Amino acid sequence: MYTKLPSKRYNHTLNFLKKMVPAPATILDLGVRNPFSEIMEQHGYKVYNTTGEDLDLVPEIVKKYNIDVVTAFEIFEHLLSPFNVLKAIECKKLIATVPLNLWFAKAYKSSTDMRDRHYHEFEDWQFDWLLEKAGWEIKQKEKWTSPIHKIGFRPILRKFTPRYYAVYAEK
Repeated sequence: MYTKLPSKRYNHTLNFLKKMVPAPATILDLGVRNPFSEIMEQHGYKVYNTTGEDLDLVPEIVKKYNIDVVTAFEIFEHLLSPFNVLKAIECKKLIATVPLNLWFAKAYKSSTDMRDRHYHEFEDWQFDWLLEKAGWEIKQKEKWTSPIHKIGFRPILRKFTPRYYAVYAEK
């Protein structure tokens, strides 16, 4: 069904999730249903997804579910104000991943889908401050690279420069 899954990123994300909140657990995964939703279910999690609401305009949607943890995998960079959603979450556990700002690559901007744009690509400390300001206490964090199999200066840098930042936080 899905042919080009980012297996390295998914494996890191799944391992981080399993380490912080072992299955079975009930998850509200911010964002529409996606291949990773199915992967979490295959590993014993019950997963609810938001349905495409603009989380900048209706951050309170996160209060609708009775869950153990909120996950947000590469979601907050698409919001103008991730603070509002982070503040609205009533669940006591959060696992989030964000793309890190890379000095050698511009922020992602889709030329075909206006919704698929990054308003933020964070430095790790910026995301930490955002979480803390929204009332979260960071308990664990991890980074990993995202190498691409091409030739060139930037592909070489991607082998050594962390691209993704994962955080487990509690209220």
